[in-house]
Amino acid sequence: MRAARWGAAGCIAAVAALLTVLPWAAHGRLPDRLATHWSGDAAPDSSMPLWAAALFPAGVWLLIALALSVCRRRPWTGRHPWLSIALAPTGVVLVGAQASIVRANLDLTDWHQARQPAWGIVLILALAAVAGAVAWRLSVRSAATAPTAAPPELDLPEGERLVWFSRAANPWLQLLAAAGVLIAAAALVVLAVGLASPVMVWPLCTVCGVTALACALFSSVRAKVSEAGLEVAFGPLGWPARRWPTAAIESARAEHRLPSQVGGWGYRLSGLGTTVMLRAGDCLVIRPRGRRSDFAVSVDDAERGAALLNALRRRG
Repeated sequence: MRAARWGAAGCIAAVAALLTVLPWAAHGRLPDRLATHWSGDAAPDSSMPLWAAALFPAGVWLLIALALSVCRRRPWTGRHPWLSIALAPTGVVLVGAQASIVRANLDLTDWHQARQPAWGIVLILALAAVAGAVAWRLSVRSAATAPTAAPPELDLPEGERLVWFSRAANPWLQLLAAAGVLIAAAALVVLAVGLASPVMVWPLCTVCGVTALACALFSSVRAKVSEAGLEVAFGPLGWPARRWPTAAIESARAEHRLPSQVGGWGYRLSGLGTTVMLRAGDCLVIRPRGRRSDFAVSVDDAERGAALLNALRRRG
């Protein structure tokens, strides 16, 4: 929970900084006043000095973030993480609008000459819709897979079905993934504004994007034990995933493992078999039938999950 709060605060601060820095980074190529609003005939009808054009959107963003943070604490907001669902498209709209304003005023001597293409507005709204959909999907997925407490007794009467959930996350890998996304997004905004050449931006975006994707996929893991067997899903979207039916599992146990034993963090192959190591401590370990090596995943309450999996195997 603390890591999520710090992550949200970091994203809010990053968007505010980007809104402020964009006009100042191009101040040598901008007029004294910037066109900030356009009428129906595509001619600008309002302007702001450079300092106001830089600080006003950032102030609006911080006020919106503060208001939504306060509303989230109200009892009527329930368990749904509305903060991220609302802030994601809002941040995209503000950053996109700021980038389009800077680009429209770039290399002009008078703000009356600035023009804003209609396709730019459509693109910003489309990106905002995508950001909102992704935030909603991640939030719903996280709420739907929250860990639940397994019953203390593992004696399974005939016809009774039990399900065990657990998860683990590495906040450092999540932070690295978020940093990669933010750097790549900032580089694309700078490219869209025209402050950098594609030769400089695309390699940076590629490296940051690949790093962010790899870290996001293996920064969290969810384990589920049910009648169907064991399912281990990776990343915030639960993909990719590995599954073993109960008939394909020879045994299950809980075992204490350290990153030094398996060769580090993440998805590791070692003499102990395959280990998904996100934090030191108890791991749920299974031995698939016909295999000489184990599969282990570092999740909380691994002993109860192994006990339920063994009970399901025996009943099956």
